[in-house]
Amino acid sequence: MKEFAFKINGAEYKCAVEEIEAGKTKVTVNGKVYEVETEAPKAAPVAAKPAAAPAPKPAAAPAAPKAEAKSAAAPAAGLQVKSPLPGSVIKVLVSEGQAVKKGDTLLTLESMKMENAIMAEADGTVKQIAVTPGQNVMQDDLLIVLG
Repeated sequence: MKEFAFKINGAEYKCAVEEIEAGKTKVTVNGKVYEVETEAPKAAPVAAKPAAAPAPKPAAAPAAPKAEAKSAAAPAAGLQVKSPLPGSVIKVLVSEGQAVKKGDTLLTLESMKMENAIMAEADGTVKQIAVTPGQNVMQDDLLIVLG
C-alpha cells in the first residue's frame, strides 16, 4: 500500500492506494474507501520496427527488438522519478539534456480527474524521458531519469 498527502486549492487530502487485483484498485481518501477500475498501460508502438533491421541470422532479428525494449525498460543511471499513482500523462514540460532544479515541474499527470504536478526531487539534468503525452502509467512506472 502506498500513502500520499495532497494539498489541492489549500485543502489537505490523505490518500492510500492499494492494488487489489489487476484492473481493480482500492483508494482511501480522508478515510472514505473507493474501489476504482484501472486500465492496463497501452503498449508503445515503437517495438513494431524490427522488420527494418537486416537479419542475416535468425538470432539477429530478435536482437534488434530486445535492444529497443532494453532502452525503454532499462533506464539510464541516475535518480528515477516514478509515478506516485496510476494516471495519464498530460504534458511533459522538460526535454532530455535540460537542467532542472529541485521543485521544478517535470510533467503533469492526470489521475482520478485531478491534475498532479510531478516535480524534480533534486537538482540535475534530464537524462531520459520514459513517457509521452497521452500515455497511461501505473503506480511506480518510470517517468523520467535525472542525472
